[in-house]
Amino acid sequence: MRPQVISKTGTGTTAWIPVDYKQSPFNVSLGAVVSDTITYNIEHTFDDVFDTTVTPTAFIHSVLTAQTTNKDGNYAFPVRAIRINNTAGTGSTTLTILQGLR
Repeated sequence: MRPQVISKTGTGTTAWIPVDYKQSPFNVSLGAVVSDTITYNIEHTFDDVFDTTVTPTAFIHSVLTAQTTNKDGNYAFPVRAIRINNTAGTGSTTLTILQGLR
């Protein structure tokens, strides 16, 4: 998977960014960079984001929750997609997602 960079200004969520959940080892690195004042969560889902009959259930990353500064983290076990959820503030969050090759 090529590096994915997504950004969200103000409150709300980004679109889901799918990752290769079948990759072994899974290994996804995350880097969140903030500008101005913002509170954010990084979220993941186990649902198929391409299935239009399903509303994906969002789960909050265990470390990247209620953050207000630059942070990094990872997923060692498979998830299907990742997104940003800005919960307060007027700044922005930019997330870089890196997943190794098989």
